[in-house]
Amino acid sequence: MVKYQNIGAPPGTLFYNGEQTGEKVKITLIEFNEKEFFEQEFFDLSDCLEHVKDNMIKWINVEGVHNTDLVEKIGKLYNIHPLTLEDIVHVDQRPKFEDYDHYLVSILKMIMYGKEVHSEQLSLVLFKDTVISFQEPGGGDAFDIIRTRLRLAKGRVRRLGADYLFYALMDAVVDWYFNALEKIGDKVEHIEEEIINQPKRESLIQLYNLKREVIYMRKQVWPVRDMISNLLRSDSEFITANTQLFFRDLQDHSTRIIDTVETYRDLLGGMMDIYLSTNANKMNEVMKVLTIMSSIFIPVTFIAGVYGMNFDYMPELKSPYGYIGAWILMLSVMLGLVFFFKRKKWL
Repeated sequence: MVKYQNIGAPPGTLFYNGEQTGEKVKITLIEFNEKEFFEQEFFDLSDCLEHVKDNMIKWINVEGVHNTDLVEKIGKLYNIHPLTLEDIVHVDQRPKFEDYDHYLVSILKMIMYGKEVHSEQLSLVLFKDTVISFQEPGGGDAFDIIRTRLRLAKGRVRRLGADYLFYALMDAVVDWYFNALEKIGDKVEHIEEEIINQPKRESLIQLYNLKREVIYMRKQVWPVRDMISNLLRSDSEFITANTQLFFRDLQDHSTRIIDTVETYRDLLGGMMDIYLSTNANKMNEVMKVLTIMSSIFIPVTFIAGVYGMNFDYMPELKSPYGYIGAWILMLSVMLGLVFFFKRKKWL
Protein backbone atom coordinates (compact mmCIF):
# COMPACT_ATOMS: atom_id res chain seq x y z
CA MET A 1 0.00 0.00 0.00
CA VAL A 2 1.50 3.33 -1.09
CA LYS A 3 1.39 5.94 1.67
CA TYR A 4 1.08 9.70 1.21
CA GLN A 5 1.80 10.93 4.72
CA ASN A 6 4.30 13.50 3.41
CA ILE A 7 1.71 15.55 1.53
CA GLY A 8 2.75 19.20 1.66
CA ALA A 9 6.40 18.45 2.49
CA PRO A 10 9.07 20.58 0.72
CA PRO A 11 10.56 19.18 -2.53
CA GLY A 12 13.51 16.89 -1.88
CA THR A 13 12.12 15.54 1.41
CA LEU A 14 13.03 11.87 1.74
CA PHE A 15 10.11 9.74 2.85
CA TYR A 16 9.74 6.05 1.97
CA ASN A 17 6.11 5.49 0.95
CA GLY A 18 6.31 1.74 0.32
CA GLU A 19 5.50 -1.18 2.58
CA GLN A 20 7.70 -1.53 5.65
CA THR A 21 9.00 -5.11 5.83
CA GLY A 22 11.69 -4.89 8.50
CA GLU A 23 14.32 -6.22 6.10
CA LYS A 24 17.94 -5.33 6.77
CA VAL A 25 19.68 -3.22 4.16
CA LYS A 26 22.12 -5.16 2.02
CA ILE A 27 24.76 -3.47 -0.13
CA THR A 28 26.50 -5.52 -2.82
CA LEU A 29 29.69 -4.19 -4.37
CA ILE A 30 30.91 -5.60 -7.67
CA GLU A 31 34.12 -4.22 -9.17
CA PHE A 32 35.57 -5.43 -12.43
CA ASN A 33 37.60 -4.82 -15.50
CA GLU A 34 38.60 -7.17 -18.28
CA LYS A 35 41.07 -9.07 -16.05
CA GLU A 36 39.95 -8.52 -12.45
CA PHE A 37 36.73 -9.15 -10.57
CA PHE A 38 35.61 -8.50 -6.99
CA GLU A 39 32.24 -9.15 -5.35
CA GLN A 40 31.18 -8.85 -1.73
CA GLU A 41 28.07 -8.14 0.32
CA PHE A 42 28.06 -5.51 3.08
CA PHE A 43 25.57 -4.33 5.67
CA ASP A 44 27.37 -1.05 6.30
CA LEU A 45 28.13 1.65 3.73
CA SER A 46 31.51 2.55 5.26
CA ASP A 47 32.76 -1.03 4.92
CA CYS A 48 31.63 -1.07 1.31
CA LEU A 49 33.37 2.19 0.40
CA GLU A 50 36.68 0.93 1.84
CA HIS A 51 36.84 -1.63 -0.99
CA VAL A 52 36.09 0.82 -3.81
CA LYS A 53 38.99 1.15 -6.29
CA ASP A 54 39.50 3.94 -8.78
CA ASN A 55 40.79 1.87 -11.70
CA MET A 56 37.76 -0.47 -11.98
CA ILE A 57 34.12 -0.32 -13.06
CA LYS A 58 31.89 -0.35 -9.98
CA TRP A 59 28.34 -1.59 -9.48
CA ILE A 60 26.83 -0.82 -6.08
CA ASN A 61 23.46 -2.50 -5.54
CA VAL A 62 21.48 -1.20 -2.56
CA GLU A 63 18.59 -3.42 -1.45
CA GLY A 64 16.52 -1.38 0.95
CA VAL A 65 15.44 2.11 -0.06
CA HIS A 66 13.28 2.16 3.09
CA ASN A 67 16.42 3.31 4.92
CA THR A 68 16.24 6.96 3.91
CA ASP A 69 19.28 7.86 6.02
CA LEU A 70 21.41 5.49 3.95
CA VAL A 71 20.01 6.84 0.68
CA GLU A 72 20.70 10.40 1.83
CA LYS A 73 24.26 9.47 2.82
CA ILE A 74 24.91 7.92 -0.60
CA GLY A 75 23.43 11.04 -2.20
CA LYS A 76 25.87 13.29 -0.34
CA LEU A 77 28.86 11.09 -1.18
CA TYR A 78 28.05 10.99 -4.90
CA ASN A 79 26.49 14.48 -5.11
CA ILE A 80 23.07 13.19 -6.20
CA HIS A 81 20.37 15.86 -6.43
CA PRO A 82 17.77 15.81 -3.60
CA LEU A 83 14.93 15.52 -6.14
CA THR A 84 16.55 12.35 -7.52
CA LEU A 85 16.84 10.94 -4.00
CA GLU A 86 13.19 11.78 -3.41
CA ASP A 87 12.23 9.85 -6.57
CA ILE A 88 14.32 6.89 -5.41
CA VAL A 89 12.52 6.48 -2.07
CA HIS A 90 9.05 7.26 -3.49
CA VAL A 91 8.30 3.87 -4.98
CA ASP A 92 5.19 4.94 -6.88
CA GLN A 93 7.18 6.79 -9.54
CA ARG A 94 6.31 6.60 -13.20
CA PRO A 95 9.23 5.16 -15.25
CA LYS A 96 11.40 8.05 -16.44
CA PHE A 97 14.89 9.17 -17.46
CA GLU A 98 16.70 12.31 -16.31
CA ASP A 99 20.01 13.78 -17.43
CA TYR A 100 22.07 15.71 -14.87
CA ASP A 101 25.50 17.27 -15.30
CA HIS A 102 27.50 14.53 -13.63
CA TYR A 103 25.13 11.53 -13.71
CA LEU A 104 22.14 9.95 -15.44
CA VAL A 105 19.19 8.34 -13.68
CA SER A 106 16.59 5.86 -14.95
CA ILE A 107 13.62 4.75 -12.88
CA LEU A 108 11.58 1.77 -14.04
CA LYS A 109 9.52 -1.11 -12.71
CA MET A 110 10.85 -4.64 -12.25
CA ILE A 111 7.84 -6.89 -12.92
CA MET A 112 7.53 -10.31 -11.32
CA TYR A 113 4.79 -12.88 -11.91
CA GLY A 114 3.88 -15.41 -9.24
CA LYS A 115 0.22 -16.12 -8.66
CA GLU A 116 -0.41 -12.62 -10.01
CA VAL A 117 1.61 -9.77 -11.46
CA HIS A 118 3.35 -7.32 -9.13
CA SER A 119 6.16 -4.84 -9.51
CA GLU A 120 9.11 -3.38 -7.67
CA GLN A 121 10.67 0.00 -8.34
CA LEU A 122 14.25 0.03 -9.57
CA SER A 123 16.40 3.17 -9.77
CA LEU A 124 19.65 3.16 -11.75
CA VAL A 125 22.16 5.99 -11.41
CA LEU A 126 25.05 6.12 -13.90
CA PHE A 127 28.30 7.96 -13.27
CA LYS A 128 31.48 7.90 -15.34
CA ASP A 129 32.73 4.57 -13.97
CA THR A 130 30.01 3.64 -11.44
CA VAL A 131 26.46 2.35 -11.53
CA ILE A 132 24.36 2.51 -8.36
CA SER A 133 21.10 0.53 -8.32
CA PHE A 134 18.44 1.02 -5.66
CA GLN A 135 15.86 -1.71 -5.01
CA GLU A 136 12.97 -2.12 -2.63
CA PRO A 137 13.54 -4.39 0.39
CA GLY A 138 12.70 -8.07 0.09
CA GLY A 139 11.78 -7.89 -3.60
CA GLY A 140 12.78 -9.98 -6.58
CA ASP A 141 15.90 -9.59 -8.64
CA ALA A 142 16.40 -9.86 -12.39
CA PHE A 143 20.15 -9.38 -12.18
CA ASP A 144 21.38 -12.94 -11.56
CA ILE A 145 22.18 -13.38 -15.25
CA ILE A 146 24.28 -10.18 -15.21
CA ARG A 147 26.18 -11.33 -12.12
CA THR A 148 26.87 -14.67 -13.77
CA ARG A 149 28.26 -12.98 -16.88
CA LEU A 150 30.50 -10.80 -14.73
CA ARG A 151 31.79 -13.71 -12.66
CA LEU A 152 32.50 -15.89 -15.69
CA ALA A 153 33.72 -12.98 -17.87
CA LYS A 154 31.17 -13.87 -20.55
CA GLY A 155 29.84 -11.43 -23.10
CA ARG A 156 30.77 -7.77 -23.44
CA VAL A 157 29.97 -6.57 -19.94
CA ARG A 158 33.53 -7.08 -18.59
CA ARG A 159 35.12 -5.46 -21.65
CA LEU A 160 32.95 -2.37 -21.93
CA GLY A 161 32.32 0.52 -19.57
CA ALA A 162 29.77 1.48 -16.97
CA ASP A 163 27.33 2.67 -19.63
CA TYR A 164 27.08 -0.86 -21.03
CA LEU A 165 26.47 -2.21 -17.50
CA PHE A 166 23.74 0.45 -17.20
CA TYR A 167 22.19 -0.91 -20.41
CA ALA A 168 22.61 -4.56 -19.37
CA LEU A 169 20.72 -4.01 -16.11
CA MET A 170 17.84 -2.33 -17.94
CA ASP A 171 17.84 -5.08 -20.55
CA ALA A 172 17.58 -7.74 -17.82
CA VAL A 173 14.54 -5.97 -16.38
CA VAL A 174 12.86 -5.72 -19.80
CA ASP A 175 13.52 -9.44 -20.39
CA TRP A 176 11.50 -10.17 -17.26
CA TYR A 177 8.58 -8.42 -18.92
CA PHE A 178 8.64 -11.13 -21.58
CA ASN A 179 8.53 -13.82 -18.87
CA ALA A 180 5.47 -12.19 -17.29
CA LEU A 181 3.79 -11.85 -20.69
CA GLU A 182 4.42 -15.52 -21.44
CA LYS A 183 2.61 -16.56 -18.24
CA ILE A 184 -0.23 -14.16 -18.98
CA GLY A 185 -0.46 -15.66 -22.49
CA ASP A 186 -0.82 -19.16 -21.03
CA LYS A 187 -3.66 -17.94 -18.80
CA VAL A 188 -5.34 -16.23 -21.74
CA GLU A 189 -5.31 -19.46 -23.77
CA HIS A 190 -6.71 -21.48 -20.85
CA ILE A 191 -9.56 -19.05 -20.19
CA GLU A 192 -10.31 -18.77 -23.90
CA GLU A 193 -10.80 -22.55 -24.15
CA GLU A 194 -13.10 -22.53 -21.10
CA ILE A 195 -15.23 -19.69 -22.46
CA ILE A 196 -15.63 -21.25 -25.89
CA ASN A 197 -16.26 -24.82 -24.68
CA GLN A 198 -18.06 -24.44 -21.34
CA PRO A 199 -18.35 -20.90 -19.97
CA LYS A 200 -18.82 -20.68 -16.22
CA ARG A 201 -19.10 -17.86 -13.73
CA GLU A 202 -15.63 -18.75 -12.42
CA SER A 203 -14.28 -18.12 -15.93
CA LEU A 204 -15.72 -14.61 -15.87
CA ILE A 205 -14.03 -13.90 -12.52
CA GLN A 206 -10.69 -15.20 -13.82
CA LEU A 207 -11.12 -13.17 -16.98
CA TYR A 208 -11.82 -10.02 -15.01
CA ASN A 209 -8.78 -10.55 -12.75
CA LEU A 210 -6.54 -11.23 -15.74
CA LYS A 211 -7.78 -8.10 -17.47
CA ARG A 212 -6.85 -6.09 -14.39
CA GLU A 213 -3.36 -7.60 -14.47
CA VAL A 214 -2.90 -6.70 -18.14
CA ILE A 215 -4.06 -3.13 -17.49
CA TYR A 216 -1.66 -2.91 -14.53
CA MET A 217 1.22 -4.20 -16.64
CA ARG A 218 0.31 -1.81 -19.46
CA LYS A 219 0.56 1.07 -17.00
CA GLN A 220 4.07 -0.04 -15.99
CA VAL A 221 5.58 -0.82 -19.41
CA TRP A 222 4.13 1.95 -21.59
CA PRO A 223 6.40 4.70 -20.15
CA VAL A 224 9.52 2.52 -20.59
CA ARG A 225 9.61 3.19 -24.33
CA ASP A 226 9.42 6.93 -23.72
CA MET A 227 12.14 6.65 -21.10
CA ILE A 228 14.50 4.90 -23.54
CA SER A 229 13.62 7.39 -26.29
CA ASN A 230 14.56 10.27 -23.97
CA LEU A 231 17.80 8.52 -23.13
CA LEU A 232 18.67 8.14 -26.82
CA ARG A 233 17.91 11.80 -27.46
CA SER A 234 20.20 12.97 -24.68
CA ASP A 235 23.71 14.15 -25.59
CA SER A 236 25.26 12.85 -22.41
CA GLU A 237 28.94 12.00 -22.52
CA PHE A 238 28.25 9.01 -20.25
CA ILE A 239 26.60 7.04 -23.10
CA THR A 240 29.01 6.11 -25.88
CA ALA A 241 27.96 5.74 -29.52
CA ASN A 242 28.56 1.99 -29.32
CA THR A 243 26.23 1.57 -26.35
CA GLN A 244 23.55 3.70 -28.02
CA LEU A 245 23.13 0.91 -30.57
CA PHE A 246 22.21 -1.48 -27.77
CA PHE A 247 19.72 1.03 -26.35
CA ARG A 248 18.05 1.19 -29.76
CA ASP A 249 17.65 -2.57 -29.64
CA LEU A 250 16.20 -2.22 -26.13
CA GLN A 251 13.74 0.31 -27.50
CA ASP A 252 12.61 -2.25 -30.08
CA HIS A 253 12.08 -4.78 -27.28
CA SER A 254 9.95 -2.32 -25.35
CA THR A 255 7.86 -1.69 -28.48
CA ARG A 256 7.30 -5.44 -28.89
CA ILE A 257 6.22 -5.70 -25.26
CA ILE A 258 3.75 -2.85 -25.65
CA ASP A 259 2.32 -4.45 -28.81
CA THR A 260 1.90 -7.76 -26.98
CA VAL A 261 0.23 -6.11 -24.00
CA GLU A 262 -2.16 -4.26 -26.32
CA THR A 263 -2.92 -7.52 -28.15
CA TYR A 264 -3.76 -9.29 -24.87
CA ARG A 265 -5.86 -6.33 -23.76
CA ASP A 266 -7.91 -6.40 -26.97
CA LEU A 267 -8.16 -10.19 -26.83
CA LEU A 268 -9.44 -10.14 -23.25
CA GLY A 269 -11.98 -7.48 -24.18
CA GLY A 270 -13.15 -9.69 -27.06
CA MET A 271 -13.34 -12.71 -24.75
CA MET A 272 -15.50 -10.73 -22.34
CA ASP A 273 -17.87 -9.95 -25.21
CA ILE A 274 -17.84 -13.62 -26.28
CA TYR A 275 -18.72 -14.72 -22.74
CA LEU A 276 -21.62 -12.26 -22.50
CA SER A 277 -22.81 -13.17 -26.02
CA THR A 278 -22.65 -16.90 -25.25
CA ASN A 279 -24.72 -16.47 -22.10
CA ALA A 280 -27.18 -14.25 -23.97
CA ASN A 281 -27.49 -16.88 -26.73
CA LYS A 282 -28.13 -19.59 -24.15
CA MET A 283 -30.84 -17.48 -22.57
CA ASN A 284 -32.33 -16.81 -26.00
CA GLU A 285 -32.44 -20.55 -26.73
CA VAL A 286 -34.22 -21.19 -23.44
CA MET A 287 -36.70 -18.40 -24.11
CA LYS A 288 -37.22 -19.72 -27.64
CA VAL A 289 -38.14 -23.20 -26.38
CA LEU A 290 -40.46 -21.79 -23.72
CA THR A 291 -42.12 -19.48 -26.24
CA ILE A 292 -42.71 -22.32 -28.73
CA MET A 293 -44.16 -24.55 -26.01
CA SER A 294 -46.42 -21.72 -24.88
CA SER A 295 -47.51 -21.04 -28.47
CA ILE A 296 -48.46 -24.70 -28.92
CA PHE A 297 -50.40 -25.06 -25.67
CA ILE A 298 -52.17 -21.69 -25.57
CA PRO A 299 -54.76 -22.67 -28.28
CA VAL A 300 -55.23 -26.06 -26.61
CA THR A 301 -55.75 -24.35 -23.27
CA PHE A 302 -58.32 -22.07 -24.89
CA ILE A 303 -60.24 -25.06 -26.29
CA ALA A 304 -60.10 -26.86 -22.94
CA GLY A 305 -61.29 -23.71 -21.22
CA VAL A 306 -64.26 -23.31 -23.56
CA TYR A 307 -65.47 -26.86 -23.04
CA GLY A 308 -64.76 -26.65 -19.35
CA MET A 309 -67.60 -24.11 -18.87
CA ASN A 310 -70.61 -25.57 -17.08
CA PHE A 311 -73.46 -24.37 -19.32
CA ASP A 312 -76.56 -26.51 -19.90
CA TYR A 313 -76.95 -25.60 -23.54
CA MET A 314 -73.67 -26.80 -25.09
CA PRO A 315 -74.56 -29.39 -27.77
CA GLU A 316 -71.05 -30.93 -27.85
CA LEU A 317 -71.30 -31.92 -24.20
CA LYS A 318 -74.18 -34.34 -24.88
CA SER A 319 -72.65 -35.74 -28.08
CA PRO A 320 -71.25 -39.33 -27.74
CA TYR A 321 -68.27 -38.22 -29.82
CA GLY A 322 -67.71 -34.88 -28.09
CA TYR A 323 -64.75 -36.02 -25.93
CA ILE A 324 -62.98 -37.70 -28.87
CA GLY A 325 -63.75 -34.72 -31.10
CA ALA A 326 -62.22 -32.32 -28.58
CA TRP A 327 -59.04 -34.41 -28.45
CA ILE A 328 -58.88 -34.60 -32.25
CA LEU A 329 -59.29 -30.82 -32.48
CA MET A 330 -56.61 -30.13 -29.87
CA LEU A 331 -54.12 -32.60 -31.37
CA SER A 332 -54.75 -31.19 -34.83
CA VAL A 333 -54.03 -27.67 -33.61
CA MET A 334 -50.84 -28.82 -31.86
CA LEU A 335 -49.55 -30.78 -34.84
CA GLY A 336 -50.46 -27.95 -37.17
CA LEU A 337 -48.45 -25.48 -35.11
CA VAL A 338 -45.47 -27.85 -34.92
CA PHE A 339 -45.57 -28.26 -38.71
CA PHE A 340 -45.82 -24.48 -39.13
CA PHE A 341 -42.84 -23.82 -36.83
CA LYS A 342 -40.71 -26.41 -38.62
CA ARG A 343 -41.60 -24.93 -41.98
CA LYS A 344 -40.47 -21.54 -40.68
CA LYS A 345 -37.30 -23.26 -39.32
CA TRP A 346 -38.04 -22.10 -35.80
CA LEU A 347 -37.66 -25.66 -34.54
